[in-house]
Amino acid sequence: MASGLRKSLLVIAALTGLVGAGCAPAEDQGIELSIATFGEFGYDSLLKEYEAAHPGIRIQNRVADFEAHHKAIATQLAAGRGAADVVAIEEQYMPQFRQSADKFVDLNGFGAGGLRAQWPQWKWEQGLADSGRVVMGLGTDMGGLAMCFRKDYFAQAGLPTERAAVAALWPTWEDYAKIGDLFSAKVSSAKFADSAGGIYTAVLNQSPENFFSAKDDSFIADRNPALRRAFTIAGQIGAKGQTARVTPFTQPWNVAIKQGSFATIACPAWMLTQIQEAGGPENAGKWDVAAVPGGGGNNGGSFLTVPTQSKHQREAYDLAKWLTEPAQEVRLFTESNILPSEPAAYGAPEVLSKTDPYFSGAPIGRIYAASADSLKPNYRGLKDAKVRPTFGTALGRVESGKQTLDAAWDQAVTEARAAAS
Repeated sequence: MASGLRKSLLVIAALTGLVGAGCAPAEDQGIELSIATFGEFGYDSLLKEYEAAHPGIRIQNRVADFEAHHKAIATQLAAGRGAADVVAIEEQYMPQFRQSADKFVDLNGFGAGGLRAQWPQWKWEQGLADSGRVVMGLGTDMGGLAMCFRKDYFAQAGLPTERAAVAALWPTWEDYAKIGDLFSAKVSSAKFADSAGGIYTAVLNQSPENFFSAKDDSFIADRNPALRRAFTIAGQIGAKGQTARVTPFTQPWNVAIKQGSFATIACPAWMLTQIQEAGGPENAGKWDVAAVPGGGGNNGGSFLTVPTQSKHQREAYDLAKWLTEPAQEVRLFTESNILPSEPAAYGAPEVLSKTDPYFSGAPIGRIYAASADSLKPNYRGLKDAKVRPTFGTALGRVESGKQTLDAAWDQAVTEARAAAS
């Protein structure tokens, strides 16, 4: 799943579902499938249901944090053993693993090509390999963005607190930065945002290209105006001391949410659960959700793949197929705030009608569905995962006062070029 960047652990239990061909042998012989994932996939109840509906199938779950999960996949593919039957790959790692497409089952062989209409073209194409001839993975969620904000702090700053009026404050990220100045001049008990890195990621993910050219995968970080704009907006907010300087999904970030240390955070749907868990019941009703500056943008989203190592490829595919069907994606949103990547799912009445009492009754279904509709593809280069961290680290140096914005940019570009070479 969800993006770029979801690194919290989810205990994923046993699997469930209505699978077609290939089930009878499983019931006769007994098959143990394994699934490897990370973060907030929300699969608990679905996995149990799947297993209950298929008595001959047992599911072993494997859960690791974000980075460890993807490093393990690379190691297992290289060794030719150890991979799970179903493996989740986050979107920023898909370009890297497409280079090893021969180590994944071409799901066309099980009829995956007939599922194409379930997803928007951009999401479907992210799961393809070998110039589109191979279906390498089936899309799970996506990380359509909104902006979570603290109503009480906005009131203290003399700013609007009604979500539509708040969204009107920041049609662009430059406007968002101006609101940060107004907020910081009035409120001393909280910072405007959680981190420069979070702002930077949200701005950058609204751009069609980041560090590499969509045309030929060449390195363009040193000349991409969208990248420099995102770095400058986020860096200036950080340099002014308007961020809480907490890295998302760390313990200090959780503590900052609980203590009310910041007032805004760009939040994909899957993050709502994490904010609620970190904030606890005492912060219920203090948060709300508005449209994000710039509209759209994606932070997260994954694909379910089947490595060729699997001894039960058909059963693994059936499981991945069922987990990514619209009916299951609807449930994942209504139960766990996991935003569907399929229009039939995020446009479903159950999704559109969902509100969240913790976030002041915000109509999160409509907010995130609108974000999903405006989402545009964001090209991830083959070495995106190696290059991306250099800019986040550079912003950390700006936030802490260790480097000027320009010096941090120059160093980040130099390090990124080296990482890409």
